[in-house]
Amino acid sequence: MTPIRNGATEMRFIYPVDLSDDGAGGFLAVVPDVTGCATDGATEHEALREIADALDEAIAAAMIAKEDIPLPSAAKGRPTVTLGTLMAAKAALYITMRETGTNNTALAAKMGLAETEIRRMLDPRHATKIGRLEKALALLGRRISVVVEAA
Repeated sequence: MTPIRNGATEMRFIYPVDLSDDGAGGFLAVVPDVTGCATDGATEHEALREIADALDEAIAAAMIAKEDIPLPSAAKGRPTVTLGTLMAAKAALYITMRETGTNNTALAAKMGLAETEIRRMLDPRHATKIGRLEKALALLGRRISVVVEAA
């Protein structure tokens, strides 16, 4: 499964969050579409801030384990959390490579890089420059678009 697509060409990494009282005066935040993606906070705002970090970690874990990135469901009035910008770009490259059947060696050849550079680009812990991810995605027929919204 892949993140929400509008039409056949757009990926959006926007996940609904279930917020509930944790029974101890705080709040529990869960991303139901991502197994194990849960955290808590003293306030709803804190729980939502913390779940953003948890989502980045859960998607990173899926990439490291070479698993599918879970599909977000419709928000249906629930609050949402968005994958961080760098992680979203890495996830988009990861998904695109899987969808197109492009391996690290083939992408490295297209980019004129060593295969180890592609591994670093796909490594969730490596601080890859966004421009390099843009170039890789462009070579695979995709482009990054940034949307800035009110928080």
